[in-house]
Amino acid sequence: MNNAENTTEAMRWLRYAREDLSGAEEMMKQDNVFARHVCWLAQQAAEKAIKAGLVFLQTDFPKTHDLDALQNLLPDGWRSKTVCTDLADLTEWAVEARYPGDWPDATESDAAEALRQAGSVLQAIVDDLGKETIQTNES
Repeated sequence: MNNAENTTEAMRWLRYAREDLSGAEEMMKQDNVFARHVCWLAQQAAEKAIKAGLVFLQTDFPKTHDLDALQNLLPDGWRSKTVCTDLADLTEWAVEARYPGDWPDATESDAAEALRQAGSVLQAIVDDLGKETIQTNES
């Protein structure tokens, strides 16, 4: 992929991240909040945002939902590496929100925290890409 193709693909990943976060935010506004869905979409938003940065940088990444492992592939000096230094709780929603198991159900408080973290990660990636002079269509 050339630089223009990488930028286009990175922006596609970023658009998907924004859509996931927007969907989660809309779900939170409902009278009957499905917290596990909000948590899962928030995790997906953060994952896709980080992967947008990696795609832009032409950095290969494993097929994983581990946000800390993905974040560690970003270069030093990127704000997104320091805005949320522990994404383990958000990572857990990739599986725990999707399948029943030996863990408690997500609460509205969990959903609010997942949204906060995902929003921080997404904004940091947008900021980092902006520093790389990428037009991210952030309004």
